[in-house]
This record gives sequence, C-alpha cells and structure tokens, in this order.
Amino acid sequence: MNEDQITRRWFLRAAVAWGGTVVAAPLLAACFPRELATETPGPTPTATVKPFVSPEATSTPTPVPTATMKPSVRPETTSTPIPVPSPTASPMPIPTEEKLVTQVALVKTNDRPEGVTRALDLLGLNPVRGQAVFLKPNFNSADPTPGSTHNDTLRSLVKALWEMGAREITLADRSGMADTNQVMRQKGIFQMAQELDFSVINLDELGEDGWVHIRPQGSHWRDGFLFARPCLEAGCVVQTCCLKTHRFGGHFTLSLKNSVALVPRHGYDYMTELHNSPYQRLMIAELNQPYWPDLIVVDGVEAFTDGGPDRGTRVQAEVMLAGTDRIAVDAVGVAILRHLGTTREVSRGRIFEQEQIARAVELGLGVSSPDEIQLITGDEGSEKYAQVIREVLARR
Repeated sequence: MNEDQITRRWFLRAAVAWGGTVVAAPLLAACFPRELATETPGPTPTATVKPFVSPEATSTPTPVPTATMKPSVRPETTSTPIPVPSPTASPMPIPTEEKLVTQVALVKTNDRPEGVTRALDLLGLNPVRGQAVFLKPNFNSADPTPGSTHNDTLRSLVKALWEMGAREITLADRSGMADTNQVMRQKGIFQMAQELDFSVINLDELGEDGWVHIRPQGSHWRDGFLFARPCLEAGCVVQTCCLKTHRFGGHFTLSLKNSVALVPRHGYDYMTELHNSPYQRLMIAELNQPYWPDLIVVDGVEAFTDGGPDRGTRVQAEVMLAGTDRIAVDAVGVAILRHLGTTREVSRGRIFEQEQIARAVELGLGVSSPDEIQLITGDEGSEKYAQVIREVLARR
C-alpha cells in the first residue's frame, strides 16, 4: 500500500462522519482530496515480534478523505451477538429515537480474569470474529497497575479475543515516560506474545509510512497530528485502559486519554505541544477523531484517585467495565473516581462538563448526556455498586 491509499473500513467510517451516505465517484474526487503524511518520519523499524501486515492488503484501496471530518454518529456495528446472562439494570429513562443510548457493563470484583470475562459476557457483543484486531493497552510506563495495564487483565483479554474468533491480534503502543521496548521487556510482553500467539508493534519504531497526517476541522492542534496507520487499517480496534487521575494537565486518564500514544513521540514534539497548551484536554478529545474503538475494557480493580499516570494514591475500586463508547466509559470512570474521593479538578462541575468529555461530545464521538448511558450488571453486588454510580452520574 502506498501513501495515497487507506483501507475501505476507515473510509466508510469517515463517510458516516460526513453524513452517513455513500457519495458518487465524481463527488468523491471533488470532496476528498488525498493527503497523507510525508513529513516528520519516526525511526526506521528495528524490532517487532511480528511485522505488521495490513489486514486488507489484498482489497481494493479507497482514496483517503481529507481529515477534516467531525463525526456525529457512531457507525452501527455489524457484530454478532454472543449468549450472555440476563443483565440487571435499574430503570432508566426510555430513550427517544433521537438519543444515542449505549450500554456499559459493570462488574464489582477483585478478580481481574473473572472481571474481564463477566464484563464481556454482559456486554454481549462480538465485533472481533474474523477480524484482524488492533489491541491498545496502557504502557505509558512499566509502573504497577494502575500505572500500566495489568498483565492478568491483558492475558485474559487476549484469550477472550481468540475465543471470540479473532483472525489475528496485534498489540501496539508506545511509552511516554520510558523507553517502549524496555517497558515491554520489563512487563514480559514479548514472552506473553509468544505464549499467546499475538504480534507486537512498538509504535516508536514505525517508519514514515506508518503514520497518517490528520487535520481535523476546528482542531486546537497547530497543524493537526500524525496518527498510527496500523490502528486506522485494523479490522477491529480494542482498547484496555486503567482508572486514574492525571497530574500533568489531563485531569483523568481513561479511554480518551489512552489514544495519545497513537500519536508519535519522536520527530515533531507533539507531546510538548500538548502539555504546554491551555487546550490540552480539548486536544486529547480531538486525537480520538480518526478512529472508532469496537471494544473498551477498563481495569478499575485498583485506581489512582490523585497523582497519575505513573503513581498516586492507590485505592481498591473493585470494578471492571466494558463498553463501546469512549464518552460513556470515561463518564462512568469519572463517576467512580468521584465516588471514591478524588482531585478538585475531577470533582468540579457536572461530569459532562469535564473538558475531555465536553469536547468529545461536541465532536460527536459518543453519547451526550448521562441518561444515554445504561449500566448493566449481572449480580446483586455489582448492581448495588452500579446504583451508586448512576446517582453520581446524574448529579447536577
């Protein structure tokens, strides 16, 4: 694939963002000029467990739309439901046709493997079957969870993805506070990859062709940003993140913030631009525009209620979440942090007034209010916990 090409999957998602219709070829030529990155190359790839191969390399490529889209509605999933236990959910407002309602599975547990399995079963979706999966963990550092993704959570999630019928799994990330290869070695990721038969991409080692230049409309980034091509070209994107605050200006770091590592650290210094900007939290949301995650798993067995992302006050939050909507998942995570007692920044105002969330709502990246979130549970203990979180979410 050359730099003027991208997969049909990403184009269709962009087409939805442009209004949900398929346009004729002449209109495509007029409205979607091709523009991909030919600047700011990263280091030449030197070491991945398995080289990345586009899952749709044999398909007919579709021209890239200029990256100025503002998604308004999440594309409908074509995933195949899997049998699930009957969930328990307190009555929620009956949605109107205009509302986007999403479910977030909540499991109260101290057992990570059990929590992953139960949360995925409750969610009852399978976007993975037959797909090449791009798996994004939180490897900002090798610090103990919630400083980074717990190996038990990652192992259980990979096993679940294979059981759900994934065609292949590629884990990809870069660190922000340490050398990525060193972090992965310290955490035993390369050994786990051999054991569980998944590939690993160190995003720091992607070459020039590994990045796409995105210029979102109305962005607070000076000239847009480069974004990891393997994520855009994946058949399915799965995220797993931690539950914690962020002392360097993000305020909290959940699924929206987890996307920051999909922008390069080397070459142009995007991270300095981000952290020095008064619009940091808005820019975090804007980084999420190029892609849609198909599945998000939040490990909240332990949480940082202050500090973060590498260290902070550790609290036993005893929860595992799963969902498909970044805004909903982050809103629930913020509600849990508020319930536990957290920083002034995270506690201030309504949850949907938090700048990461508010900007994501403006960009159409998911739900727009608490009453569009349905927490689903499968046992009495989880339901009691969920009821508390519903009340926190609804506070004005």
